[in-house]
Amino acid sequence: MEAELMALIGTGATTVVGLMVTDAWGQARQRVVRLFASGSEPGGVAGELEESRTALVAAEGATDEEDLRSDVTASVRLRLRRLLEQDPGAAEELRRLVDEFAPTARPPGTVHNSITGGRQDGPVVQGHTFTHLTFGTAGDTARDQAG
Repeated sequence: MEAELMALIGTGATTVVGLMVTDAWGQARQRVVRLFASGSEPGGVAGELEESRTALVAAEGATDEEDLRSDVTASVRLRLRRLLEQDPGAAEELRRLVDEFAPTARPPGTVHNSITGGRQDGPVVQGHTFTHLTFGTAGDTARDQAG
């Protein structure tokens, strides 16, 4: 299987599993079932996906959460690989699904910021992208007022 399809399968699996633990699952569920059920019983596929979703939601915050997520992702990846081997045309539907839902499907996480290494006498901003920040003007600091 070519590298581009393998990448799509990996992204697709991560997207589907990520969706399972978000509110967007309700929107994506039928499309995922339809994609996975090509040629088989949709009810069985829906049941399997719902079992995985229930397990993932129940495991949130548990010590084995990452192991379970990894296992479910591997299972979905294998299913997608088999699907695309049998029906290469299904790649287009998978691509549309990923394009539509990938940003939503990111797994929840936490961020912890800390400042070390000395005294901080001014504002500290931590984040991803900032533009046009202004903190005070000339004459606002003790050094400017003393001079």
